[in-house]
Amino acid sequence: MAGGGFVAQSGGRNYEGGVTAFVIITCLVAAMGGLIFGYDIGISGGVTSMDSFLKKFFPSVYNKEKEERHDNMYCKFDSHLLQLFTSSLYLAALVASFFSSTVTRLFGRKISMLCGGLVFLAGAIVNGAAKNVAMLIIGRLLLGVGVGFANQSVPIYLSEMAPAQIRGALNIGFQMAITIGILAANLINYGTSKIKDGYGWRISLALATVPTLMIVVGSFFLPDTPNSILERGYPEKAKKMLQKIRGADNVEAEFQDLVDASEAAKKVENPWTNILQPRYRPQLVICALIPFFQQITGINVIMFYAPVLFKTLGFGDDASLMSAVILGMVNVVCTAVSIYSADRFGRRILFLEGGIQMIICQILVGVMIAINFGTNGVGEMSGSTANFVLFLICAYVAAFAWSWGPLGWLVPSEICPLEIRSAGQAINVSVNMFFTFLIGQFFLTMLCHLKFGLFLFFAGFVVIMTIFIYFFLPETKNVPIEEMNTVWKAHWFWSKYIPHDVVIGVDTHTA
Repeated sequence: MAGGGFVAQSGGRNYEGGVTAFVIITCLVAAMGGLIFGYDIGISGGVTSMDSFLKKFFPSVYNKEKEERHDNMYCKFDSHLLQLFTSSLYLAALVASFFSSTVTRLFGRKISMLCGGLVFLAGAIVNGAAKNVAMLIIGRLLLGVGVGFANQSVPIYLSEMAPAQIRGALNIGFQMAITIGILAANLINYGTSKIKDGYGWRISLALATVPTLMIVVGSFFLPDTPNSILERGYPEKAKKMLQKIRGADNVEAEFQDLVDASEAAKKVENPWTNILQPRYRPQLVICALIPFFQQITGINVIMFYAPVLFKTLGFGDDASLMSAVILGMVNVVCTAVSIYSADRFGRRILFLEGGIQMIICQILVGVMIAINFGTNGVGEMSGSTANFVLFLICAYVAAFAWSWGPLGWLVPSEICPLEIRSAGQAINVSVNMFFTFLIGQFFLTMLCHLKFGLFLFFAGFVVIMTIFIYFFLPETKNVPIEEMNTVWKAHWFWSKYIPHDVVIGVDTHTA
């Protein structure tokens, strides 16, 4: 039926070898690239709620915030320059994702991770030493370049190194690292906000060097993936690496599939024009829409501006930062749920359940804010009401953390054949960064104008994306990455785009 989209996965090949300690360790080290992304997401909202930071760089926002409580609560932090501090990183990441695509393809995944780490390190140093807004923005732009490289290379690395049966769990390690980075940033913000001399924000920004050094040092010791080694013309080296990560000498079947994919990739002169061909229509659509939908859930409204949002709703300074810490803890725990569930229950069920839960929570948050602040932004919340709103936002973050958060990175990274993999991931990262930039740049302005309706706006999009998943995303769990065309060929809608001869293991003489 049209609504199905589910494909049984019993047809995927079972390759020799299993899960080795070597591949687990390398994937965990690579996933640390998510720390730098997560730390940046969490740190910006905390420092922009610190009075010492606002007073130094954004005095007009500071003065507006300190006005009497009867002023419009929705518009207290409405400043395009303040929002640019947050969003400029993602604009740089958008541009960098296209350059990192070429680096990832020509020089390997680990070189791309190393490049990103080094540029990010420079940005963290500039931010920590910032004297004016210009230095802040320059530092954020450098951080964005690092994020663009890391987000391009790490998900591909994890998908290529992991055996099919645990690819979801290992790939979600990237999202887990993001959530740990967010939580660490929230905790650091809470601690540095207590520093009496007003330089706590410098420590918050400068400590981005810590996760950066982890990925820089780690990338020196990581091996490259068999897919990447083969793609660059070293078949014997690639085979030895495949034997090492699978823990078996007989890897002929899997290696031959990699060789076939590599040979097909070599016939492609330009992956950017190639991905526009009809045979790659499912990958193009999914790699563009999944990151768009991921950002239009409104999650980064919470992740970027949680302390600011809670202060808008009447929480005190400490309560706002502590509420952000609570959200960070929920995020980490529920991402762990996804690590357990993605390869057991599949991607679709997590997408669908998470979507429904987010819709309910966003509608209720919008209603509660409407009841307490109306359209003029005048009012206040009782303690019990504020706690209920915090609970709803935690439930919303939980739903995202075990669905659209990790799966938004996993699914695009696992569905593209080698010949378009770098282009597909570049599209995924660039679309993600573009809409992250828009959310970061305009959320506080949208809150000022749409008021409580902003949460209903995001809920409407979650309805649309949940319907899209139900009809158009087939199940991809336990399917070897080079056999993914079997999934599209069996799908009710996408099958018409897939030539019969590109489906591995299918008898071309059968109908």
